[in-house]
Amino acid sequence: MKVPPRLQTLMAEGLIDSVVRQLKSGKEADVYVVRSGEETCAAKVYKEAHKRSFRQAVDYTENRKVRNSRQARAMSKRTTFGRQQQEAAWQSAEVDALYRLAAAGVRVPRPINFHDGVLLMELVADEHGDAAPRLNDLDFTAAQARQHHAALIGEVVRMLCAGVIHGDLSEFNILLAADGPVIIDLPQAVDAAGNNHAARMLMRDVDNLRNYFGRYAPDLLATRFGPEMWALYASGVLSPEIPLTGRYEPAPGAVDLSGVLREIEDARLEESARLLRMA
Repeated sequence: MKVPPRLQTLMAEGLIDSVVRQLKSGKEADVYVVRSGEETCAAKVYKEAHKRSFRQAVDYTENRKVRNSRQARAMSKRTTFGRQQQEAAWQSAEVDALYRLAAAGVRVPRPINFHDGVLLMELVADEHGDAAPRLNDLDFTAAQARQHHAALIGEVVRMLCAGVIHGDLSEFNILLAADGPVIIDLPQAVDAAGNNHAARMLMRDVDNLRNYFGRYAPDLLATRFGPEMWALYASGVLSPEIPLTGRYEPAPGAVDLSGVLREIEDARLEESARLLRMA
């Protein structure tokens, strides 16, 4: 197998010893299984920024901090330098989120190093020691679906308590390790307190979990964990120890936040479809 140039750099630096195989090829990054000493790891090699939707990135990068005003101006004008800085910010966001969430006890891959556009991290393994599969590649019984859904709702709460929202959580970026689900792919993670889209993204993440596991356990489709946990978070009382019910009724006269967010999302999707047809 031809070793990518960025992984050759890591080998030259002594950060990894060998490249075993390619594990995944995606729009944002390619992932490889590598060896570092006695440990088998995953190396995520990021691709060019232009392969992503800039419109989508704006929602995720709102209020992300940059080093100085020159960088901010270049990013807003989308100059060559600005695109380079935007790419660096996008990559470092995942690294920062992984370290932050791992420290908070969230089930994410353990970050090891980040160098030259490559994120070196723990390889999430199944019970046989092989790379763990995505949820999307598996089937579950109703009991298993409820168990994994409950575990992941707990992880979303733990993330929110750490001030982070995944922003794109679904069955496609959750791995089933030997000891349970592990959340991956966090370059679009947002700050829960500093992003105006945070509540909408949280609702979408939780709805994605509900809808996926609801295929196997239809009783989950009636749950409303998203509005419940956001209301607790906004009130400053959310903690991983607080038991959630999955039921939520807005106070009399209060705005139905989840309903409003759904209307906003529907309008955004309709406008995106209209622009696509015009193009």
